[in-house]
Amino acid sequence: MGFSQSRDGSGVTVVKVEGQLIVGNRQELKDLVFAALDNGERRILIDFSQTGYIDSSSLGVLIGAHRRLKLRGGALVVVCDNEAIVKTFRITGLDGVFTLVRSLDDALDGDAVSAGG
Repeated sequence: MGFSQSRDGSGVTVVKVEGQLIVGNRQELKDLVFAALDNGERRILIDFSQTGYIDSSSLGVLIGAHRRLKLRGGALVVVCDNEAIVKTFRITGLDGVFTLVRSLDDALDGDAVSAGG
């Protein structure tokens, strides 16, 4: 399991998650995302392109970050091409809450992470 954070040239914070995101390591994701929020970030992209599984407690981290960003007029975008993870978002109805894109390039080249979503 690995996490990394970077910032692209347009000012979007990109948090990459590799491996499985479960209750035992979700705090690291939460720490990265909420530290970015505390630093005033308004555009955050969570990259699950190298993630095999996400549990429900991890979805709670995303929901909390989304709420804080929405209050600030910001956007949280999820990159995922793993159909099992996309299905998790669909089943929970979170595909209607988050902007889901298939690739990092699609997210950064388009307007998916523009302030306000």
